Amino acid sequence: MKLGELEVWILSEGALKLDGGAVFGVIPRPVWEHRMPPDTSNRVTLGLNQLLVRGPGFVLLVDAGLGDKLTPRQREYHGIETLATWEDRLAPHGISVSDITHLVITHLHYDHVGGATRFTGDGKECVPVFPNARVFVQAGEWNDAVRPNERTRTSYLLHGILPLQENRHLELITGDIELLPGVQLKVTGGHTAHHQMLQLSGGESRLAWPADLFPTSCHINATWQSAFDLFPLESLRARQKFLDQILNTKTVVIFNHDPMPRLCRVVGDIDEPQVVDA
Repeated sequence: MKLGELEVWILSEGALKLDGGAVFGVIPRPVWEHRMPPDTSNRVTLGLNQLLVRGPGFVLLVDAGLGDKLTPRQREYHGIETLATWEDRLAPHGISVSDITHLVITHLHYDHVGGATRFTGDGKECVPVFPNARVFVQAGEWNDAVRPNERTRTSYLLHGILPLQENRHLELITGDIELLPGVQLKVTGGHTAHHQMLQLSGGESRLAWPADLFPTSCHINATWQSAFDLFPLESLRARQKFLDQILNTKTVVIFNHDPMPRLCRVVGDIDEPQVVDA
């Protein structure tokens, strides 16, 4: 997609599986299973998608996927056999990991930041993947990730996060900012206390990457929240605000965990919004 001087591509690392009850929270299975059919273990398939944005003088990556941090047991639980490498994802666009100038992490859960670092050949050390990228994370999110509590400890993998700081390219930000011309970061909260989303604008075109505020297009109703939202009421308010802003507009929305990522628009009534192809 083109937005003025910005070129945008969706990248796919692959997919993972999670318990459908956790993915859809309080929504009963008979209601959600026709939208996202589960397997025999009650797991649904979620995509691992990232956003690549090229503009004047920069190459921006939004989120970094899963990477190589999971143990064999975790990979089995998540139904993961193979994942696309960064070369697989970037080379078709004539880009290498060294070309990435900006990396935005919406939040530091392992499926969004794991691919920003990698194990060395001996598997003893974890190092940054993008040597020239400035890495942008909300300061509050970073503080919560490096000091996890009993509830959040399994979502934050410190050995995959801390090397970003050691690379000295980490930039902790606070609140909403315009990162680059046409590139805005906005704090939503809800999923995590300092979860952020990305909005792009160019010419008369707008694009939104709500990240895990709306993980899939099946979650488009404001009340269809996952059990992974740490602050459900804040998430609900942020989801309602987002829908108010983009409903029945030309804003293109990309859902980062859709198994088949696509460009979408949200139309219809606020109580029963619908997702259509853009």
